[in-house]
Amino acid sequence: MSNAQKSLIFSLPNVLTYARILAVPMIVVCFFTEGRLASSDLARWIALLIFVLASVTDFLDGYLARKWQQISNIGRMLDPIADKLLVSVVLLLLAAEGSIAGWSLWAAVIILCREILVSGLREYLAGLKVSVPVSKVAKWKTTIQMIAIGFLLAGEAGDKIIPYTSQAGLALLWIAALITIYTGWDYFRAGMRHVIEDPEDGAA
Repeated sequence: MSNAQKSLIFSLPNVLTYARILAVPMIVVCFFTEGRLASSDLARWIALLIFVLASVTDFLDGYLARKWQQISNIGRMLDPIADKLLVSVVLLLLAAEGSIAGWSLWAAVIILCREILVSGLREYLAGLKVSVPVSKVAKWKTTIQMIAIGFLLAGEAGDKIIPYTSQAGLALLWIAALITIYTGWDYFRAGMRHVIEDPEDGAA
């Protein structure tokens, strides 16, 4: 690692990424307050606040890194990991707690599977020096997905203030899942050509 890269380890964009990773166990703690999942409205609101702040850092770290020319290797590595940790863990918590249940579990499964598959494809293509840019549709998917999770985190506590908050969250989750299928196919269509053309055998 060059001296320039070392100096960026604790740059503000990277610190925001670290904070997003730390937000994950903090949300878990909120869900298991007093030994029960989402045991109180207060725990719900705290979890939602942490999630919203973490989601904001998702936009800020990349924006600031580009604006201040502080793009680093560790930032490139940790940013997608932080995003997927946040979304995956919260979806699993919501499923365990019962906010996502029945047929809605399929929406969560679709989103999680897409994240894993696209990550694998991106990692493989990175080895081939091939970049697959994020489309505008994928950015909209992420936005809708984050809003849906926010509504579901509010859950019953949110329903007491704004009726049908939970139902709105589930509806948005399905919309995000449907867009996920489209964007996932779009990524694979763009990436599989390079996989098929590569003559070397991949690792098992």
